Amino acid sequence: MPQVIRWRTKAACAVIAVSMFGLLAAKAQQQAKPKPDQPQDIPDAPSATRPAQSFPTTPSAESPAPPANEPGPGASAPPASEAPPTSSTPAVPPQDNSPGAPPPFTVTTVPPGTAPPAEPSAAQGELYKLVISVNQVVVPVRVTDESGRLVNGLLAKDFSVYEEGKKQALNFFTSDPLAMSAAVIIDLGMPDIAVQKVNRTFPALQGAFSQFDEVAVYTYSNTVGRVTDFTAVGRRLDAVLNQLKTTHGENNGVPVTSGPLGPQGPVINGIPVDPTTPTVSTPPKQSRVLNDAILAAARDLSTRNKDRRKVIFVISDGKEYRSNASYSDVLKVLLSNGIAVYGIAVESSAIPGYKQLERLHLPKMGYSDILPKYASATAGEILSEYSKTAIEGVYQRVIGDARNEYTLGYSTRATVSSSYREVEVRVDRPGCKSSDLRPCVLVYAKAGYYPLPAGR
Repeated sequence: MPQVIRWRTKAACAVIAVSMFGLLAAKAQQQAKPKPDQPQDIPDAPSATRPAQSFPTTPSAESPAPPANEPGPGASAPPASEAPPTSSTPAVPPQDNSPGAPPPFTVTTVPPGTAPPAEPSAAQGELYKLVISVNQVVVPVRVTDESGRLVNGLLAKDFSVYEEGKKQALNFFTSDPLAMSAAVIIDLGMPDIAVQKVNRTFPALQGAFSQFDEVAVYTYSNTVGRVTDFTAVGRRLDAVLNQLKTTHGENNGVPVTSGPLGPQGPVINGIPVDPTTPTVSTPPKQSRVLNDAILAAARDLSTRNKDRRKVIFVISDGKEYRSNASYSDVLKVLLSNGIAVYGIAVESSAIPGYKQLERLHLPKMGYSDILPKYASATAGEILSEYSKTAIEGVYQRVIGDARNEYTLGYSTRATVSSSYREVEVRVDRPGCKSSDLRPCVLVYAKAGYYPLPAGR
């Protein structure tokens, strides 16, 4: 009986030894036989929190040589990507990913704080896009007494605003002074004596603006030029105005209508060289494109911030001739953007009695003094002064009046259109009598406006 047990134990040990030897031999055979389409380095399994590792593109230098039963160099071997499947390696389908790029993967669960927030698509973003059309109308108002001085201390209840005859409810009111965006236009088509007189007043002009204002300078005669873009009051503006002091106006002499330099052409002993040339004795009239200058300044002002008072300040004699833009077109741009025209009428427009005659408009002869029309339509102000000292004093008054106006605002219920809308501003002063304590008032506000087109 003991011999049988010992024989069975030896037999079992032999079976176990043979099995282990077989397993070791099979594992050694698999390690000794490399595959042409798969390197020896086996990547880690895909992780839920990081992308899978990319396979190396070239085999390692330490890889063992292929066995003898593999095809030789002269034989055509199948490419690595199309290697036939074996019993130990399943077939892998080709992938469209670029070389070196990790394969696509989907992460379902990640640790908190490791995944960035997903960006919303264009369709999702449009779900939260709100478009609001606000028809807010801003009306600057200047209130003066009978002597032309500003009236302070008025409240919102003292004003009434009517649009197309209907009273509007005010939703904005302030009497605080506002910073300005001012476009200064200087007329270089005036006689040179008037231009030099204006040039000597530039220090007073710059001193009338505050450090919070921005100023652009334009000049015009037969063409319009922008000397400087909107800049703060300082050294740059001072340098520009100093440079303008060297400019000159038109010739003050008598127009040449005859002689060797006349319009009829060269002459010899009073006889024209070309007898067929017609003799013209009417002097040519110089173009004065004031409309074009105001339009250029208005377009630049339309791009400035809406929280500023937008003003065009003109120093000219008011003559207008042969502009490409008409008065009505320029006025529409001014009223659409809430721009007021202020200025100083100099030279002939400042002569008492003569300036009323110059406001007449003759067909095909241009305007002799168009500035008062712009000022009246935009609730601006034009003051006429002839001497240098008087011009310097007017700078402070005109720019101060523009800065210290009342500002009213209301929301109109009218739809956006291109039609002109009339606006009337009234100040309630019951029992108004001329006195020092309660003077009668004069109200200056724009007579209407053109609504801007709907925003896109």
